[in-house]
Amino acid sequence: MEPEAAWMPWEDSQLTNWIMDPFDLSQMENYGSMEPEAASMPQEEYQYAATEVESPAATQNEMIEKATAQKFEEVAQEFKVDIDMMQMKIHRYPPSLGAFDEWFTTPRMVAMGPYHHTRVRNQQKLEEKVKHVAAHHCIRESGCSIQELYGAVVSAAQDARHLYDKDTMTGIGDDDFLTMMFYDACFLVQYMLWCTHDASEMDPSLRSFFYFNRKVLRHDLMLLENQLPWRVVETVMKFRPVNLVDFITYWRDYLQDRTVLEENPVVWDDNYEIPHLLGLLRFYMVGKSKSKVHARAKLTSLSVSASATELAEIGIKLTAAKDTTELIHMDVKRKGILSAELSLAPLSHDEERASFLINMVALELCTTSHFLASSAKDEDSAVCSYLHLLSMLVHKEEDVQELRTKQVLQGRAGLINKDALDFFTSLQSLPLHGSCYVRVMVEIENYKVSRKMWTKVHAFFYHTSKKTILTVLTVVGLLVSILGTLMSLKASSKN
Repeated sequence: MEPEAAWMPWEDSQLTNWIMDPFDLSQMENYGSMEPEAASMPQEEYQYAATEVESPAATQNEMIEKATAQKFEEVAQEFKVDIDMMQMKIHRYPPSLGAFDEWFTTPRMVAMGPYHHTRVRNQQKLEEKVKHVAAHHCIRESGCSIQELYGAVVSAAQDARHLYDKDTMTGIGDDDFLTMMFYDACFLVQYMLWCTHDASEMDPSLRSFFYFNRKVLRHDLMLLENQLPWRVVETVMKFRPVNLVDFITYWRDYLQDRTVLEENPVVWDDNYEIPHLLGLLRFYMVGKSKSKVHARAKLTSLSVSASATELAEIGIKLTAAKDTTELIHMDVKRKGILSAELSLAPLSHDEERASFLINMVALELCTTSHFLASSAKDEDSAVCSYLHLLSMLVHKEEDVQELRTKQVLQGRAGLINKDALDFFTSLQSLPLHGSCYVRVMVEIENYKVSRKMWTKVHAFFYHTSKKTILTVLTVVGLLVSILGTLMSLKASSKN
């Protein structure tokens, strides 16, 4: 009698099954077990057989236990590494934002990195050719050899594979991946150069390509799934430098419907570790929080709804921030007895900018495990807070118009009121409760509670027309005048 074949994790078929599903313990059933055929042998022979195989079976079980524990340890360690690298990884679009269509997730012209490379490459042969042109100019303008630049990129990209989704990378060989990193990084560096004052130094044909396709490139290069590891891009920039302060300054006011004529360059932060282009621009568009108190410390009770018209009714006026375009600066400031101001950075709202905002939201959702954790910073969820606050203010088209009237929503060439309403209301069910949003809601709640009587007075005047108020004041004035005359006559009669 021989025991059933023991499960050996290093055997090809067993190992393959394990790798495919390391937590499927069903494959361990029956392995290493030994059921004696007691009916077919004498008792003495059965006891001898059992004694004979007892030691090997025990050894096999120990080996199975050890191999299984090792696999669990490897999976747990790999998971820990992924979590530790969360800030630097090139993420896939989070499932919680799955309601948005491909406009917000898929490049239309240029793929950067492996996620959309094959699909766009097959559809857009010209754009792949332009990447080769960009690489040619990076090499020529750097003054170095092809081998020198390509070798530096390969060295930087060797360990970049693990920053992408493992399943996607399974079907991509090292040679294809490294070549992709080289051409994509050269293209991105040339595009960034075009966005600076040094664009005049570029090849005219490449400069024309960027200009004619500027809108679609702005869309494609800001998608979450269309990013390159910054270490690779930075390597190319060591050979073909780009003025990053100039580049970020060009992009900083992109969400506003105005052109800043006076130069006001950004202040570069050496402490920020750049993951990719989307992360870089989000960092400088968000800005730094001025609040020293975490929102959760103030949170006791909270209203879940307050439209723009409802806030106007109780005396909280919407205002567009005039001294900053950074999204993180949102607050409620009291103005006298009967009013307060809710200040927000202005937004020029069209489909292109909506896509940019949603991809910044996706990045925050992927890189911050808990927006209201004590370790979380306001900056970690600022775009989520900004969009959630706007979605909270908008319940009907009249609310959208109120935002336009107050210049929070700018521009007339963007989305019409109905489209804007659809966009903002689609955000209301998402997990976007960032700390800045919670702080603003607490400030609104505190205003309501501390000025309950005055908010009712303001609501009366808000809902009463000016003509009616004027009529009432006229009548009151007339009654006061009559009463004064009667009091004077009564006083005269007594004398």
